Amino acid sequence: MKIKTILLIPFLSLLFAISCKENKTETPTSTSSISAETILVQPDGTYPKVPLEKDSVVIKVMQTRVKSLSGFSTIEEGLEENMSYMEKMAEQAMTKGDKPDIILFHEFPLTGYSSGTRQDKLPFTIEVPGPETQRIGEIAKKCDCYVVFGSYVRDTEWPDHILSINTVLGRDGKIAKTFWKSRNIKRIYKDREITTTTIEAVRDAYREKYGIEEEFPVLQTEFGNIAVSTVQFDPFIYAAFAMRGTEIMLRTATLFAEEDVVFTAWSNDFYSAMANFTLPESTGYDAGESVIVAPNGDILAKHPSKEEDGIVEAKIPIAAFRKDRTIPNYALEMTQPVFEQYQAEVPINHLEMEKEKLPKTGQEMKLLIDSISRYDPPKKATW
Repeated sequence: MKIKTILLIPFLSLLFAISCKENKTETPTSTSSISAETILVQPDGTYPKVPLEKDSVVIKVMQTRVKSLSGFSTIEEGLEENMSYMEKMAEQAMTKGDKPDIILFHEFPLTGYSSGTRQDKLPFTIEVPGPETQRIGEIAKKCDCYVVFGSYVRDTEWPDHILSINTVLGRDGKIAKTFWKSRNIKRIYKDREITTTTIEAVRDAYREKYGIEEEFPVLQTEFGNIAVSTVQFDPFIYAAFAMRGTEIMLRTATLFAEEDVVFTAWSNDFYSAMANFTLPESTGYDAGESVIVAPNGDILAKHPSKEEDGIVEAKIPIAAFRKDRTIPNYALEMTQPVFEQYQAEVPINHLEMEKEKLPKTGQEMKLLIDSISRYDPPKKATW
């Protein structure tokens, strides 16, 4: 399998420059349990949905450049330029080709990526809801479609945490759903770990605030059941979304592997779209090439360029796809004895701590992960 260079720190440093500039401890295992009334997966293979408005829906994936807020004179200037560019691209989506029902932007169209410590990065985040979501909501209203975008987010209920959240704006311009990143990929660097807060990192607190149903939420819309994620190379996460009734899996990326998107759509029997940003090919990174994939693994549309901005479009026969459909047939019952004995290296809830103790850098995050690793010795990076 050809693996595109995923989330590499040298790339992030380059992006920043382009846009400007033994004591092993054990995190307690959750004692939370699922109440008898909570149904996460229907036992007969069906799943909740609402009636469709039409037989086919159009998805448009926005492949655009990324500019870090840290590269502008002021945060306000950066947000205005990035927002204006999103509006410009959305206008193209509305006026060229079929009318879109869903517009998908990538992971960082508003904020870009910023280097530095936790305190350095926090100013270069947005709030959800906030003025930015209100303005993007105007795009959704004007287009009469759903607009999806990723961003780094700050939230007063999670002080000093940097959240990776995908937000869905409805046709009425209001926030229809927010999707936290489920978990970060680990051990891909030798000297650091990703510091953003995910559901996994604060799972019990997240569950207490929002409910277990919100760990793998599915938005039931008149255009189909959609979910959004920035997770890569994690089959269990996407299987869980499929079990919950996802029909269209929208993905946002900082670089990605096409094979991952194809296999994930194929193995989970859903449509999937991946929005990536662009970089000059001279950088040596495989950016761009955003795709839309069918449940049988066929690529319905793909942008041909790694460095050119543009729009990827595909029509999905959602009514025909949904007809008599059930959730995928997984080998869970057969494999469950193995799964029950498996122990993840990194305990869940590893960022449930006072804000003053949150790791400030990727290096500090690695020290934390090493210190709580259940493996001896800790697993090493293999990428």
